Amino acid sequence: MNAEMGMRPLLLLPEMLLFVGGLGALIGGSFVPRQRQWLIRVLTVVVLVAAMAAAAVQLAGPAQRAFEGTYAVDTTTGVARILAAFGTLLVLALAADEIAASARESETYALLLFATTGTVVLAGADDLLVLAVGFLLASIPLYGLIGLVNTADGAEAAMKTYLMGALFGILLLLGVTILSGVTGTTTYGDLTDRLTQAPAVAVAAAIVGIVAGLMFKAGGVPAHFWVPDAAQGAGGTVATFLTTVPKIGALIAVYRFVLVLPHTTSWALLVAIFAVASMTLGNLAAYWQTDPRRLLGWSTVSQVGFLLVPVVAAGRSDLALPSLLVYLAGYTVTNIAAFAVTAALPEHRELTAYGGLARQRPWLAAALLVALLGLVGTPPTAVFVGKLTTATAAWDGNYAWLAVVVFVNTVLSLFYYLRWIVPAYRHADAGMVATEQVSPLRWSARTAVVAAALSLAAGLAAGPLWQLASQQ
Repeated sequence: MNAEMGMRPLLLLPEMLLFVGGLGALIGGSFVPRQRQWLIRVLTVVVLVAAMAAAAVQLAGPAQRAFEGTYAVDTTTGVARILAAFGTLLVLALAADEIAASARESETYALLLFATTGTVVLAGADDLLVLAVGFLLASIPLYGLIGLVNTADGAEAAMKTYLMGALFGILLLLGVTILSGVTGTTTYGDLTDRLTQAPAVAVAAAIVGIVAGLMFKAGGVPAHFWVPDAAQGAGGTVATFLTTVPKIGALIAVYRFVLVLPHTTSWALLVAIFAVASMTLGNLAAYWQTDPRRLLGWSTVSQVGFLLVPVVAAGRSDLALPSLLVYLAGYTVTNIAAFAVTAALPEHRELTAYGGLARQRPWLAAALLVALLGLVGTPPTAVFVGKLTTATAAWDGNYAWLAVVVFVNTVLSLFYYLRWIVPAYRHADAGMVATEQVSPLRWSARTAVVAAALSLAAGLAAGPLWQLASQQ
């Protein structure tokens, strides 16, 4: 058998570490007293670091395929592995404050590892069946994570997420079934040639179903309805994770999928519509929010729109894939920094409650400033590099109008972020919550500062990041 088409399971060592680590956290937590659940957190950290190390070693090697060509182990998969594991590692720091010694601590770590595994599988999927497995593995743990919060808002968010996930999961599986039925294969390499002879209507319906299903994982239009409710109703740890890490796998999965589609299907127009709708609707809805986490929830919807822009240019511009990976790297640390600030001050559920933050907690206010201006795309943050290169990729791919939409929506996003920044940098009025009366949670505050610093560092080191992302 050709080595290229063999099973080669060791190529999936990072995925195996994450999944087995999740099983270990789930089973081990049953035998560890509640006061010593921090041991499971340490185990989770070790697993994530080991997965990143294994991914980095494989990243230095040539691109390969595993499981008879159904799973790609290349630069894109390597970057996704490291980003997903590192993002989850930062999220664990928030968990040290929020769920330490709680009744469901070990279960939370297990579900985080399972969801991270699904995210990475999505990123490396080179087969429709593997794509479906990754989707389910990344989705099902999220329902449990959101529902861990024993509140009415948490229950509503969990139910809405489950119903949306079921609906769009059916659409994705329907699309997979149609494509495999009309082509007789599920492997991406074989789909490219066979789709040109398949019925156009069936192919178009399948494309809509698969892309829409992946939009649920990404949190973009038309499957975005659950995101603001989950960001607001879930705990800080879960809200940070679900608005950050799953996007990595989902958007890379969309990119890989559209590359095998024939241009006669007008898939680029479909993705462009989703991109414009996501960034525009997310920005407009975020402007009216008063809850910071719900504002960030709508912000993540708009960010999906920006991240879809290089997908539109896939196959038309050499800048498309590097710009997507650089944007994902910048978005991961920047979004975590913003959510970490809200996790550090969990009782501040109104924007006005942050009045006087800069005077009382200057480092936390600085992290908030960097994170929010970073999400806008202000230099020298990493998201600025991501937005600039994605717009350039759109222009290079003959989608100049989409680059203009990116610029307009970037300017629009500045206004609702300023509604949060301004109170933080002025003295608290009589109607504001006195920030000095509240001590921020230690690990969450540190995570916010570290993630904001990483956002700046990634922007300043954009050259090496771009070279890494450009490797074939």
